[in-house]
Amino acid sequence: MKIYHHLDEFTPLKNAVVTIGTFDGVHLGHRQIISRIKALADECGGETVILTFFPHPRMIIHPENQELKLITTIQERAELLETLGVDHLIITPFSRDFSNQSAETYIRDILVQKIGTRKIIIGYDHRFGKDRQGGLTDLQQNGPVYGFEVIEIPEQDVNDVAVSSTRIREALLQADIAQADAFLGYPFFITGKVIRGNQIGRQLGYPTANLLVEENYKLIPADGIFAVTVEVDSRTHKGMAYIGHRPTINGMTRNIEVNIFDFNQDIYNQTLRMHFHYFVRHDVKFSSLDGLKEQLALDQIEVQRLLSSL
Repeated sequence: MKIYHHLDEFTPLKNAVVTIGTFDGVHLGHRQIISRIKALADECGGETVILTFFPHPRMIIHPENQELKLITTIQERAELLETLGVDHLIITPFSRDFSNQSAETYIRDILVQKIGTRKIIIGYDHRFGKDRQGGLTDLQQNGPVYGFEVIEIPEQDVNDVAVSSTRIREALLQADIAQADAFLGYPFFITGKVIRGNQIGRQLGYPTANLLVEENYKLIPADGIFAVTVEVDSRTHKGMAYIGHRPTINGMTRNIEVNIFDFNQDIYNQTLRMHFHYFVRHDVKFSSLDGLKEQLALDQIEVQRLLSSL
């Protein structure tokens, strides 16, 4: 898959089969749409193109709202789309100037001249251009003028995608990993750099790698203990993850930590990817570090049991 970080980097294709969207999570609903553009491209000897935007339009239009959290970072999204066999991914920088262009300009300059669209698969409610005035009707009217075909994604399919994204976010915020993973079609994951902590886990006999997720828009699951697998240097290890404020020691910051089983390497400053398979328990405050240590021993047994089939 070829990735472009601006439309100016892209050379128009003779037979582009295009779809547009955020594709946050690249979940099962998105995968159905991608299967459709791939099938259409195969039929007409074309190439698949996904046009997406970053930052997320809501981050630009409503910068005062910091509540938007995304299932995947833009890098994670690109990696997932590549595994699905997409030919071209255009990550367009979204700005107010971009959002203020007319629907006609958007169609003529971007879809036709910049991309070379011959077929476009688009949701029945997709909006674009200044004040979101452009839509499916504009595309259908301009299709014969510029020589492209419009394939509508019906309401039910669009709703399924929207519901899936919403349900995934809600599930993660409720620590319902099973539900989130079911909608995604793969285990939810986070990517972070290992940073130095205060060694509390090591004192308790459960040394942890502290992860820094640098993208502040990345959604982090609810606090608690999780059964995870961790990718380190292209190898996968089982582990027990913790997300929370460490209430037993009156912690002030939210931490993401993982105790990697049977592992004793120096991985500071390395980037890890942690996949969430099961939720074990919510975060609680213990009366002493000894009480926390006793519970961690029980947690480890449960995590090992849950991951035994992997």
